[in-house]
Amino acid sequence: MLLNLQCHAMPGACPEAQTVQAERKSCAASPDARVVGMGRERKLIVGADGRSRCWWCGTAEDYVAYHDDEWGRPVHDDRRLFEKICLEGFQAGLSWLTILRKREAFRRGFAAFDFEHVARFRARDVERLLEDKGIVRHQGKIESAIHNAARALELRAEFGSLDRYFWSFAGRTAKELSRDLKARGWTFVGPTTVYAFMQAMGLVDDHEPGCWRRGRA
Repeated sequence: MLLNLQCHAMPGACPEAQTVQAERKSCAASPDARVVGMGRERKLIVGADGRSRCWWCGTAEDYVAYHDDEWGRPVHDDRRLFEKICLEGFQAGLSWLTILRKREAFRRGFAAFDFEHVARFRARDVERLLEDKGIVRHQGKIESAIHNAARALELRAEFGSLDRYFWSFAGRTAKELSRDLKARGWTFVGPTTVYAFMQAMGLVDDHEPGCWRRGRA
């Protein structure tokens, strides 16, 4: 079963956690959808368009679009890689749908995840972000993203690009990548967070067998 990206994440200790219950309803299957399997065996959902998809995207239009157009497609752009690993850190304790629906606000707040820019953020930027109701206002996670921007610059200096670094872990485990990132000083990069990053960025293809997107990267 997929890690970290399902709708039933535990609420976190921040103001945005209260949205999780509402999003569970948003992720639920509509009368036009059919779930294949039950309980722990549930793996696919058949939408009104007749396509079989990974069950976790439900029928919410934005979540289905994310599943169809983004999740699992190989990404090689440094800024998008940095954005994703930051957002996976913010997602901890919340549903991914919370983050997806706040992504544009995150992009505005974090200079479109230009890590050269973010690495220069100072205390006033942390205060600004803590006042931004459009994002997840968790001071530790905000400070982690700024800290990790500086680590991203170090990675780029060593490997030439984040792309080259992260894709060197294709075919390896999330534990290995998590361990290496932590050794380099990154924070909020535990194995579950890192595995979700690897799934989303296409380092692994975890679309369920029978999902129309599996094998189409």
